Amino acid sequence: MPPVSHGTSESRGEDRWRIRFEPHLPYAYEALWPALTTPEGLRGWLAAAEVLERRLGGAVTLRWPHTGTVATGHVTAWDVERVVEYTLTGHERIRFHLEPVGTDSTVIRFLDERGGPASERLDCLAGWHEHFELLESALAGRPADWAAWTGAHRAALRGDYASPAAA
Repeated sequence: MPPVSHGTSESRGEDRWRIRFEPHLPYAYEALWPALTTPEGLRGWLAAAEVLERRLGGAVTLRWPHTGTVATGHVTAWDVERVVEYTLTGHERIRFHLEPVGTDSTVIRFLDERGGPASERLDCLAGWHEHFELLESALAGRPADWAAWTGAHRAALRGDYASPAAA
C-alpha cells in the first residue's frame, strides 16, 4: 500500500486555516463509509464516538482515546456513501467526500477548517496524516491499538511537515 501523501494547509485569515488531504485508498467506498460514519468504524482509526446520530443535524461527541480530548457538535452534511461532515468544537468542520475510482478504490477529499494559532498547524497536519495511516490499517483489519500509542510517529511526521521540502 503506498504511503499517505502529505496534506496541505492554507491560511484563511488571522488564526484561521484549512487542512486538506486526498488519500487514495484501495477500497471501494462501501467499505470506507462505515469507517467514517459508525462508532465501530471511527474507533478503529480516529476517536471513540460516544454520541453519533447518523443523520443530518444529528449530535456527535468524539473522544480521542490517546489524549482524552473531547469534541462535540453536529452532522452538518450527510449524503449516504458519498459525503459526511462533522462540525465540532475545535474544528469548525471536518468533511469527508468519497469519490470512487473504478470499482475497488476511492479517493477521500478531506477538509478540516479550523481556528487557532498558526503554531498548531503542523500538529494538525501531522495528526491527520497519522489518522489516515491508521484508517488504512483499520481497513486492512488492523485497528488502532490506542493503549500502545506513544506520539513518537506523530512527532516524526510533524518534523517532516516542518521541513522546507514539505512547505
